[in-house]
Amino acid sequence: MTDETNKNGPEAAAPEENAKAAAPEATEKPEADASAVPDPLELAKAENAELRDKYLRLAAEMDNLRRRTERDVKDAKAYSVAGFARDMLAVSDNLRRALEAIPAGARESGDAGLKALIEGVEMTERSMLAALERHGVKKLEPTGQKFDPNFHQAMFEVPNSEVPNNTVVQVVQAGYTIGERVLRPAMVGVAKGGPKVAAAENESPAA
Repeated sequence: MTDETNKNGPEAAAPEENAKAAAPEATEKPEADASAVPDPLELAKAENAELRDKYLRLAAEMDNLRRRTERDVKDAKAYSVAGFARDMLAVSDNLRRALEAIPAGARESGDAGLKALIEGVEMTERSMLAALERHGVKKLEPTGQKFDPNFHQAMFEVPNSEVPNNTVVQVVQAGYTIGERVLRPAMVGVAKGGPKVAAAENESPAA
C-alpha cells in the first residue's frame, strides 16, 4: 500500500499544484480588466473640452457674421443713392454752366428780373448740393493739392514753374465722393515744369 500511495502521491498532488499555479492568473485578470475601462471623469472632461471648443468656434463665426451683416447694411444705406446722386450731379453741372455763361456785364446791369433769376439759380444749386451732402456726397477741393489718380482725372498740363510738378492748378469739372468711395473724379489740369519736391529736404549734411 505504501508503494501505491507513493506512486499515486505525485499524481494526486499534481491537480492541486496546477490549481495553485493557475490561481495567480485568475487573481490578475480583474486588475487588467479594471485598467482597460476608461475613467468616466476623464471622459467627461474630454467631452466638456470638445463642447467648449465647438462653442467658441460657433461664437466666433456668429460674431463675424454679425459684423459682415452690419457692414453690408451700412454700405447699402451709404451707397444706395449713388446712382441717383450721380444723375443729380449732372443737373448741378448744368446749373453751374448756366451761371458761368452769364456775362459779367449782365450781372452788373442792375436789371432786377435778371438778378432775381441768377439768385434763384444759385440758390437751387446750393440747395441741391446741400441735399446731396446730407446723404454723404461731398465735393472735392483739389486745387493746390498734389495730383491723386484715385480722386482726380488729369485732362491737360499747364506750364507753371511756381508750383511743384503734378500740382492741381485748375478744375474743369468738380469731383465728388460718397462715403469712402469716389462718386465722380475731378477733371483737372496739373502743373508741369515746376520744381520737384525735395526728397531729403530735412536731412543734415554729412560730417
